[in-house]
Amino acid sequence: MSCPIGAMQLFIAGAKHSISLFVAGFLLTTGLLFGRFICGYVCPMGLVQDLIYKIKIPKLRLRLRFVRYAKYAVLAVFVVILPYVVRHELSGLGSPWFCEYICPSGTVFAAVPLLAANDFLRGMIGTQFFIKAAVAAGLVITSLFVYRFFCRVLCPLGAVYALFNKFAVFRMHCNAEKCVSCGRCSQACHTELDPAKKPNSPECVRCGKCIKSCDAGALGYRKK
Repeated sequence: MSCPIGAMQLFIAGAKHSISLFVAGFLLTTGLLFGRFICGYVCPMGLVQDLIYKIKIPKLRLRLRFVRYAKYAVLAVFVVILPYVVRHELSGLGSPWFCEYICPSGTVFAAVPLLAANDFLRGMIGTQFFIKAAVAAGLVITSLFVYRFFCRVLCPLGAVYALFNKFAVFRMHCNAEKCVSCGRCSQACHTELDPAKKPNSPECVRCGKCIKSCDAGALGYRKK
């Protein structure tokens, strides 16, 4: 039940030219079955961002579309390259860089509750915690203005599942015969997509808002 990205980093940090079939198999199976449906309905950090975004203040659009590719760089650098390449001299093992320096979910759902409940742990707070707390606070504040900024720009697990969106068994479908090209689905999409043209875009988190907005009933979920 652990975070698959955390498990992947821990394995890579100690790997010696081998691969964890369990971790790889879990990601492949989940991705091929559901794609980014996991992002929309399972991820706790996604829920937090959704709730924060509901606060009634002016919103911003993610105009620089190329920043969406940043999550693939985070996956490659912080989850794979750094844990494998940078090793401790004594142990010969790497570190889970993404978990240690970026992951807001670990900070919000683990570090903060543990520190609040444990005096001993509060006495051990150091620079690393403040770095992660600043990152988490920045992402939470950004979520007020930009829909699911962390999911769309930085999340390496989202990057993995995005690769499977077009091939997943559980996927979106647009019935071209029913579609009247009214544009309501693209207006309802917080991730700034056009579901009628690309219902299985790698950026789609399967939130279902486009389906609810379609009076013609052209959009829906279906099994491949």
